[in-house]
Amino acid sequence: AIVEKMAAAARANARRLAEMAVEETSYGNADDKVAKNLLCADWLPRAMGGMKTVGVLREIPEQKIVEYGVPVGVVAAIVPTTNPTSTVIYKVLISLKAGNGIVISPHPRATKCTCETADLLYRAALEAGAPEGIIQCLSNPTLEATQALMKHERTGVILSTGGQGIVRAAYSSGKPAFGVGPGNVAVLVERSADIADAVAKIIQGKSFDYGTVCSSEQALVAEESLRDRIVSELRAGRAYF
Repeated sequence: AIVEKMAAAARANARRLAEMAVEETSYGNADDKVAKNLLCADWLPRAMGGMKTVGVLREIPEQKIVEYGVPVGVVAAIVPTTNPTSTVIYKVLISLKAGNGIVISPHPRATKCTCETADLLYRAALEAGAPEGIIQCLSNPTLEATQALMKHERTGVILSTGGQGIVRAAYSSGKPAFGVGPGNVAVLVERSADIADAVAKIIQGKSFDYGTVCSSEQALVAEESLRDRIVSELRAGRAYF
């Protein structure tokens, strides 16, 4: 119920938060950031609906195995400037779904929109019966503050999204950590591919939110025999060489 209440609030404010992110960071464009917000506020909670995350998750009697889901406590969430609102929605929803509290460390250049997203979700969570203080956001996100958060005795796990430096810092903090750094996505176009369709999707993927997503295509690899057709389709799609 708490997750759905937060998701509904995020859906209702998807465009406002997207526009705030573009205005504050100057990265990406509002339309694509709306899509990213809705991916996390609509698709994600539906995918998690009915999923058991706390208590007995699975029993395999013949192997004498019982799997339990146990909250880790406090999640330290590092949020990037490229996806400052959608990442908050994603990390808050999965953290509370698993019975945890969360403290968010925004990127210094995206503090306003990141903390606004966190506050929106927090108010919705409180209305649904969540305890006070369950979602917090650092209002002055210095490097020292972020490192203190990652190493704090109550921090159970770190979810770090950002540049190489902050991801490495998370992995070397002494805490369990999941890091997502800069992408290096290579796309292979094989001979059996529908060339026009493949190239159109590559251009769409690379240009989505002006290429700020870490899963955006970074390199195109193809068999030599396809070169002329692929180059032709790229030019038709106004790709830059």
